[in-house]
Amino acid sequence: MPLEAGLLEILACPECHAPLHEEEQAAELVCESKSCGLAYPVRDGIPVLLVDEARRPA
Repeated sequence: MPLEAGLLEILACPECHAPLHEEEQAAELVCESKSCGLAYPVRDGIPVLLVDEARRPA
């Protein structure tokens, strides 16, 4: 389920404060910063914006 556009506009990466974009196939929000790139899970339509829960870029 896609997140509301208004919600996505105000969310930012808790690690580096860069904008996030939605990866619908993986159900996660990915940081747009090239130096960070953390991917945060979306569970039951709720973004889990905890650095400890994020997936590091490959």
